[in-house]
Amino acid sequence: MSIWHWICDLLPLEMLRWGFMRNALLAILLMAPLFGILSTMIVTGRMSFFSDALGHSAFTGIAIGCICGAAAPTGVAVLFSLAFALLFSYVRSRSNQAADTLIGVFSSTAVALGIFIATLGGGSFTKYNKYLIGDILSVRPAEIGMLAIVLVAVLVFWSIYSNRLTLTAIHPQLASSRGIPVQLSQTLFTAAIAVVVTLSISSVGLLILNSLLVLPGAAARNIARNLKQYHLFSVVFALFSGISGLVISYYWGASAGATISLSLALIFAVTFCFRKVRA
Repeated sequence: MSIWHWICDLLPLEMLRWGFMRNALLAILLMAPLFGILSTMIVTGRMSFFSDALGHSAFTGIAIGCICGAAAPTGVAVLFSLAFALLFSYVRSRSNQAADTLIGVFSSTAVALGIFIATLGGGSFTKYNKYLIGDILSVRPAEIGMLAIVLVAVLVFWSIYSNRLTLTAIHPQLASSRGIPVQLSQTLFTAAIAVVVTLSISSVGLLILNSLLVLPGAAARNIARNLKQYHLFSVVFALFSGISGLVISYYWGASAGATISLSLALIFAVTFCFRKVRA
């Protein structure tokens, strides 16, 4: 962190005089590539509703952690989200129901269970509001360290499985015929989404978290001409929106998560217009 603070001292930005803004910016620089990388596969694999369901399961895990008196409910939430993702993958592989139907079942169950646990015994729901809206300005160095570890793990996973995941998402039968373990690839990918969603929920908020996982890839898909551009544009859009959203929210006094999401929505609108012109 000392190196990061030294870098911030060199930047001529008023907001970086504050320690919490430095932490928030560093968290953005770690989360944005995660969102950008995962977004391409979420969009390609039509899993946007699944990432939303994982957000609901993360909230349920946090509620369980708080009820059990855990000092760090996020750890409990990560374990619960992983179990949720693995259970979904298991049921999906053994059911003839459509994927969106199963996602609806799991998502609604997670929401109901989370609210039930949070209000059990007449408990107040207000203490969970921060997880619905998010507050990246309160991110702690320990959480930043965890994000860094997850980013490295996802980059390693992506370098090994990116082509397999793309083929699996586009044509699972062809992927299976080429010896690619489709079920294992899908399970590892859902587990990665579960961890990223859970670690990000307190920073950006459950209500808009899914937009950050969908919009970068959707915007990149509008203008990308090949797979390399698709991944690159998604990461660049996520980084640009993250940094600009944080700066705008500081000077305008708005929610950082919402501002980042709106920045991504604007980028999607602009790239959509370029797509229409190109077509």
